[in-house]
Amino acid sequence: MSAFVAVVTATLLAAASVAPSHCPPGHPACRTAEGRIVYVERVDPDGDGDAHFVIADKQGITLPGLTAIDVRAGLRPQPLPGPGDLISAAGPVQRGSYGQRQIHALELHVAAE
Repeated sequence: MSAFVAVVTATLLAAASVAPSHCPPGHPACRTAEGRIVYVERVDPDGDGDAHFVIADKQGITLPGLTAIDVRAGLRPQPLPGPGDLISAAGPVQRGSYGQRQIHALELHVAAE
């Protein structure tokens, strides 16, 4: 991990709390992640109404220090959180439209600010 990514990750993971997300029992491909949002795709180009988040996350499911989360329209929080907000997610890891590994959220929580 580069020094830059390490510093950004440490800063974004600074103390705060959000309800943890949990994987459903018996779902072997499920993973959880928690971190501060560094990027939000508010308008999905394919028009299905989902939202995408990239969070600073120690696990780094997508890239070292970063995890992408795909949130379907029915689970999309209102109002939509933005960069710096803390979220947790749980769901299966799937390939995204660019071939990236991402969590397809089955459960999502946003920290109350």
